Amino acid sequence: MQAHRVQLNYGRFHSGLTTIWLLLTASFPIVASASENPSAAADQSDFFASEWRYVLGPFYATSEQDTVSRSSYFMLFSKEENPLIEQTEWDFLYPLASYDRYGEEWRLHLLQLVNFSGGSSQSNRWNRTTVFPFYFREESDDPAREYRALLPFYGTLKNRLLHDEIKTVAFPCYVQFRKRDVVTEYWLMPLFHRRKGEGLNGWHLWPLGGWETKEITTRTNVIGEEVLVPGHRKLTVGWPFYLRDKKGLGTDNPESYRALLPLFSSLRSPQRNSFTAPWPIGITLTTDHKREYREIGVPWPFVVFAWGEGKRISRLWPLFGSAANRSLTSRFFAWPLYRSQQLETDYYITRRNRLLLFLYRDNRTVNKQDGTESRRSYFWPLFSIKKTAAGDRDFRMLSLIEPLLSANQTVDRHYFPALTVWRNRFNPATKESFRSLLWGLYSRRADEEKTRGKALFGLVHWERSASRKSLKILGIELRRQR
Repeated sequence: MQAHRVQLNYGRFHSGLTTIWLLLTASFPIVASASENPSAAADQSDFFASEWRYVLGPFYATSEQDTVSRSSYFMLFSKEENPLIEQTEWDFLYPLASYDRYGEEWRLHLLQLVNFSGGSSQSNRWNRTTVFPFYFREESDDPAREYRALLPFYGTLKNRLLHDEIKTVAFPCYVQFRKRDVVTEYWLMPLFHRRKGEGLNGWHLWPLGGWETKEITTRTNVIGEEVLVPGHRKLTVGWPFYLRDKKGLGTDNPESYRALLPLFSSLRSPQRNSFTAPWPIGITLTTDHKREYREIGVPWPFVVFAWGEGKRISRLWPLFGSAANRSLTSRFFAWPLYRSQQLETDYYITRRNRLLLFLYRDNRTVNKQDGTESRRSYFWPLFSIKKTAAGDRDFRMLSLIEPLLSANQTVDRHYFPALTVWRNRFNPATKESFRSLLWGLYSRRADEEKTRGKALFGLVHWERSASRKSLKILGIELRRQR
C-alpha cells in the first residue's frame, strides 16, 4: 500500500461521508446557513477560534484555529488537518481505527493489531505491514531494513518488539533474539536457551536451572569516550526456587542477590541491603545507605514503616498510608476512597487528588517562578473544569470520557463535541466569555465591547453593544437600535 493511495482513499471516504451527511440534513426543515449562524461563521477572536460550531446539534461540528481545521461526526468519525506542516489525522470510533500523516510519513491501524505505515526520505522509501501477531513485513530501498515473517512458521523481524532482530523457524521450536551484541537462541521456547555476546556466555534449561557469566568490558559512547560495561554472574537451580546473582561487577556498587523461594530472599551491596522472609509477603528489612533511610514491612507491602532523610513511610493498607521523599509526597485513606500526591521540583509544584480512582480528580500545577497556577478537575460523569496558567477557565458538562481516558487532542476532537451539553468559558485578561447549551440550542458570546447570542439552533439572533442593538428571527431583522 503506497502513501499516495492511502491519502486518495481517505479523501474519497471523507468526501463520501460528508455528501451522505448533507443529504441527510437536507431532509430537516430548519438549518441556518453559515452567514446567518454566528456559531457556524469564522470568529476573529483568538479566544473563540477553537470553539466548535454545530450543525444539527451534536451530529456534526467543525472548528478552526490558526491553520488547524477539525471536524467531528457524532463520535463516529473525526479528522484534523494542518496544511502548514502537512499533517492529517482521522479516527473512526476511536480508538478502533486511525490514520495519521506527517509530511511523507503515514500510518493506518485497526486497534493497533492491523497496521500499515510508510514514509520516505532523501535516500530511502519504506512501507510496513503488520497483522499482529501473525504477519510482519517491511519493504525498503535499503535492503538492510527489509524483512518478512509469517508466524508461527518462519521469518525475520528487524527493530521490532524491543529487539534489533528476531528470527524464528517453526515457532516455538527455534527463536533467535538479538539486541546490540547479545544473541539469545531458544530451542522449544522457553525450555532451553543459550545467550552469547561480548564477554557474555550462558544457558538455561527449564526447570532444572542455568548459568550465565558476563566479563567486565568497555565500550565507546556516542561522544567517543570509553566507558565501563559491568559484569555479572547468575546461577539458577530448580527455577524459580534457588537463585544467586552478582551484578555490577567492576563498579563501586556490586550487588549480591540470593533467594531460596519461598523461604527468603536477600540483597546486599555497599549502597543497599534488604532481606525478606518468607518471600514475597513476609517480614522485609531494608537499609538504603545511598538514599539514607531504613524500612520494615510486616508483612510487606501491606504494613510498612520507613524513616530517614531519603524516605518516610507509614502504611497500613487499605486503611491509610503516607509516604514522602525529597520531592514526592503521597497519601491515601480507605483505598481506593481517597488518594493524594504532591511533586515538587525547582520550578513547579504539582498536586493531585482522587476520590474512588476516577470519580473525582483534581490536578493543580503551580509555577514557583511567577506564582501562576493551572488546574484540571473532573467529576465523572457530571463535569470537568480547566484553568490555564494565563487564567483562561473552561467548564464542561457532561464529562463522560475525560476522567476515564488520558486527556489528549484526539479524545477532545472525537468525543467532546457530542458529549458537551453545557459549556462556559471565560478569559479574565480580555474579559471574553462564551456559553453554550445543547450544541447551539442557546449560545452567548461576549467581550468588553458587545454581546452576541443565538437560540433555537440559529433561528433567533441578537446583538447588543453600547451603540447598537439588534434582533433577527429566521434571518429577518425585527428590531434595530443605535
